[in-house]
Amino acid sequence: MRFKELGKSGIKVSAIAVGSWALGGGPAWGDNDEKQSIAALHSAFDHGINLVDTAPTYGLGLSETIVGKALQGRRDKVVLATKCGLGLDKPGGTQRVNRGEYESIMSQVEESLTRLNTDYIDLYQIHWPDYLTPIDETMAALVKLKEQGKIRAIGVSNFDEALLAAAMDCGQIDCQQPQYSLLHTVNEPIMEFGAERGVGVLSYGSLGSGVLSGKYKEKPVFPQGDARNAMYAPFFQEPMWTKITQLLDVLRQIAQAHEVPVGQVAINWSLKHPYMTAALVGVRTPEQAAQNAAAGDWELTDEEFATINAAHTKIFGGGLLGKRATWPGVRRKKFQRD
Repeated sequence: MRFKELGKSGIKVSAIAVGSWALGGGPAWGDNDEKQSIAALHSAFDHGINLVDTAPTYGLGLSETIVGKALQGRRDKVVLATKCGLGLDKPGGTQRVNRGEYESIMSQVEESLTRLNTDYIDLYQIHWPDYLTPIDETMAALVKLKEQGKIRAIGVSNFDEALLAAAMDCGQIDCQQPQYSLLHTVNEPIMEFGAERGVGVLSYGSLGSGVLSGKYKEKPVFPQGDARNAMYAPFFQEPMWTKITQLLDVLRQIAQAHEVPVGQVAINWSLKHPYMTAALVGVRTPEQAAQNAAAGDWELTDEEFATINAAHTKIFGGGLLGKRATWPGVRRKKFQRD
């Protein structure tokens, strides 16, 4: 497994990291077996992955709870990342709200620490921008939490260049988390912008919600409410579906040469970029975790990287793919202390 420093934090993280949104289950991803989810996380750790990323809204807190259980007896060996801002309306609540106020952040961290069954978080990230709260107010809370030792590093997710720069004016930012893959390259400019300023990149959507794993032989139909019908929907629709199928043919040739699953090629394409720190991948089973972790054991050659890029340009026409992420429809309400 390869390792890099996360920004300027001094924290070393594995090139492959676990994204635990799917472990929260629910309508977005379907039900999961808790024991299997914990076993999958243990398998990831046993195969060299040392970073797991979660959030309060993943399964309405269930993902954080499962991650917390999986970390028992392993806490000092794992880099734990979670998020704030986009959270629950109250402890045990079922409504999502985006809250960036100082007092709200201070309350949210305590709720996450309880679910995670730990007394500190290694990387605490603003999940989505809250444009109704000044960024300096949100950052003031995060800086205070760092001073208190409750968090070790501050990160942001789904920010643009201007907001990232504004956050950096208020305190040290060690990581940003954008969506990034062969199918979503529109965030390359902000990734480079941050990297030039010492901000690491922890990318999500590395396999395009699974489509780059090559596991779908036919265009799938997902249940209502499934996450793949929302932010990843274009990948499973025309014209992208046919173009992705063509790209997978190229990736398979390289995968066969390395005797690895095609998904590992897609992951390593992302990691080949110099501004990348780690790529998040989902895990549901111990076998899947081991397979994804193995992507960190080898690298694409420059020639293979060029072959993929040439095919990508031919198939998709060049330029950046996708749109910058937005989060519509999340109710925002003023935080009130109980």
